[in-house]
Amino acid sequence: MNERISIDPNICHGQACIKGTRIPVHQIVRMLANGDNIEALLEDYPSLKIEDIYACLDYAASLAEEQITLIEITEDA
Repeated sequence: MNERISIDPNICHGQACIKGTRIPVHQIVRMLANGDNIEALLEDYPSLKIEDIYACLDYAASLAEEQITLIEITEDA
């Protein structure tokens, strides 16, 4: 994933992008979520490789996997 995804504050306002492009990860993931298929994306973006699309999905999955630890607040008696 890290070989294909970059985060640079000077490119797309620091959004995660496919390395060497200005194509944000969220754009690819959203297009897939809205029903576009991988073949169509590869046709629409000739600079992309299928590994780039898989890296976008892997990046999105890693964000969804983040764990949140709840802090229990108790009142002192």
